[in-house]
Amino acid sequence: MYRHLMVPLDDSPLSDETVGRAVALARALGAQITFLHARPEDATSNGTLKRAIPPATLSEAKAGEVRALFEKAESVAREAGVPCASLAVISDRPHEAILDVAAARDCDLVFMASHGRRGIKRLMLGSQTQEVLEHTTIPVLVSSVKSNASGPEHAAPVSIIRDEHRSLAVVIHGLEYLVRDSRERKAPPRFPLLRAMLYYINAFPEKLHHPKEDAYLFRKLRERTSEFNDTLDELERQHVAGHQLVAGLERSLARYEVEPAAGFDEFATVVQRFAAMQWQHMSLEQKVIIPAAEKYLTDEDWSEIGRAFSQNGDPRFSAEADDVFTQLFTEILNLAPKRIFDGPDHGRT
Repeated sequence: MYRHLMVPLDDSPLSDETVGRAVALARALGAQITFLHARPEDATSNGTLKRAIPPATLSEAKAGEVRALFEKAESVAREAGVPCASLAVISDRPHEAILDVAAARDCDLVFMASHGRRGIKRLMLGSQTQEVLEHTTIPVLVSSVKSNASGPEHAAPVSIIRDEHRSLAVVIHGLEYLVRDSRERKAPPRFPLLRAMLYYINAFPEKLHHPKEDAYLFRKLRERTSEFNDTLDELERQHVAGHQLVAGLERSLARYEVEPAAGFDEFATVVQRFAAMQWQHMSLEQKVIIPAAEKYLTDEDWSEIGRAFSQNGDPRFSAEADDVFTQLFTEILNLAPKRIFDGPDHGRT
């Protein structure tokens, strides 16, 4: 039976679906995963803009995008208890890179999507899947998804919600790592990075993600069934408590900066409380609420939820918020020590 899956990724929403399917298969098989991202030297998710900035900045931006892609994929594997590693390569022939790395890493199955993005933004999948099938000497399992296919109305909004959870998971893992690094290895505080992480948490999950869950996903589920009202009540209480914990994190970080020796223990304690609550909160949503919503909500419900999560339809939210926070997320990844994000062995504290 297969013991080591090679899972190529690009930065399209289809990769999110592929990751979920690959992790589910690996868990059932008791296998490990190597995630691979291969791209040409000048490929970016926003090529026109990136070519206009200095080469050094361009390389940093590319690195941040790839690390974000990997960390989100690894967070899915970690939650499922699937061992994983990630590798990025530069190649103008991605299908060759996929097969070369699969051989070098002793992978016995390549798991990849049938199609990637169409047009100029397609980086790896699609035609590359066909190339892999034509040249492979090991089995290939093709996950049948199409970028232009109509599918269940819930697919896109659920993908967005899960991706936003993964983004928050990246930052929480970073916070836990920095606290652990200071406690165990006596590393000096990285205050600019900590401030950036708290800004991200406060500005995106607290002010955008959680209010949209309350106003759209939770409200719609309550309208369709009362079966999950107690769970929804608890999740909404956690949203309020989380907001209070974030305020506490900001206050404790301010004291920590003024008196590093005296302020560390308090800051570490608040980080631990915040992280523990967020892990439990996201797990409850992933394992209970999203499956319930998929069962009970109508296509019209999902259409409304999808508009809210993809376009920030609430008038309180700016139309440019998604790009702003994507850039901030990349900055956080680039500021952080690489080992926070680059291996299968970082876990929750």
